[in-house]
Amino acid sequence: MIEKGKTLLVDGPASVTLLSGETEILGADFKASSKMVIREGKRVPFLVREKAEFELLLGEKGVANEFETTTIPQSWENAVNMVLNEKKEPTVVMIVGGIDSGKTSFCVYLANKALKMKRKVTIIDADLGQADVGPPSTIGSCRITKPIRDPFQMNAENICFIGVTSPSSASTKVLEAIARMKEKALKRPVDILMINTDGWIEGEDAVRHKLSLIKQVKPDVLIGIQQENELTFLLGAAIETQKLPIESSPAVRKRDREERKLLREIGYKKYLKGAAVESFPISWVKVSGLPLGNGAPPVRERVAKIVEQIGTTPMYMEETPDSVFIVLGKEQWADEEIARSIGETLNKKVKIVWQGDEEGLLVALHDKDENFLSLGILEQIDYERRVFKVYTRVKKDVASMHVGQIKVDKSGKELGQSEAFSDYL
Repeated sequence: MIEKGKTLLVDGPASVTLLSGETEILGADFKASSKMVIREGKRVPFLVREKAEFELLLGEKGVANEFETTTIPQSWENAVNMVLNEKKEPTVVMIVGGIDSGKTSFCVYLANKALKMKRKVTIIDADLGQADVGPPSTIGSCRITKPIRDPFQMNAENICFIGVTSPSSASTKVLEAIARMKEKALKRPVDILMINTDGWIEGEDAVRHKLSLIKQVKPDVLIGIQQENELTFLLGAAIETQKLPIESSPAVRKRDREERKLLREIGYKKYLKGAAVESFPISWVKVSGLPLGNGAPPVRERVAKIVEQIGTTPMYMEETPDSVFIVLGKEQWADEEIARSIGETLNKKVKIVWQGDEEGLLVALHDKDENFLSLGILEQIDYERRVFKVYTRVKKDVASMHVGQIKVDKSGKELGQSEAFSDYL
């Protein structure tokens, strides 16, 4: 039995059933007979409004603890009131903060409070590495029409695939995607548009990226969640924006690298459920992220020069006006020096990869209107038959495929990042 005014903090994996009393989760009512399953790596605060009795089923790493009071800081209450009292509609709110600072929890709390006041709320989730609204390595958005307990349960209405889990290598792409998402969101009725950002805040490049994003989005309110003074410079440099620094919640739990990876893997699994290997002819699918389908086989004279310098015949070659793409079999060999030599001979940029370099790359499949259909895993490129083999739950209407740099196996396990094609692109 937990007394009124206290908070039950539960770390997953766990199942929580409220047997009696009244509680809330970040502003969302959790009433008697309600049940919630908590994922491993996640912590959920149950604030007790009336003396409550819980039934807990804890997994191997599940933990439950009592906290003497609410875990919602007064600064959060002040920030929410400020946003809800903004006269400008729609109000665009951007949330910045480091890794595990509580950005998502604040978004959930603001959304739940806004819904109670009958406000129309939309969220853009731009945290590539710890995405909740869409799958990892994407930016997702959706309208919020009912109280949220776990944003992972929301279904994204729009998804933009970036293909990496950190914006450090895709800053421009992230900025452009968020701008498009914002523009699209504002075309529909909305009172509060929240933009939740990633936790990349340390270093000059990170600050530059965030300032570029602030300039691009032009938020009406910039909320910075900090545990010490880590956002002082960033907030100080955002001179044309109304800023509100707030503190982290005491409920925030620091996750290690493996726990964050585990949460991403749960996200991959969600979008790979029911997947099977499908074949898509290269000529039928527009591809980005791989240098295929945009060129033609080199003429005989160029082929002879390439074979002479490599010492063997490549299994596949494709040439554009300014580049040559060469695929070697797994037993064939070449190095960067040979690639440079071929480039000097042909006066073109040359990229050499090996058969199998593509295996496991995460991809996004889109329809003819560039609407996101689902994720997939590139299993193989059959260069002889010119076919992509993709592990995905999508079977038809695929018009384009965007290839990322993350490698994932069929179980959703993240295998790392590949830059086999990145320098070419």
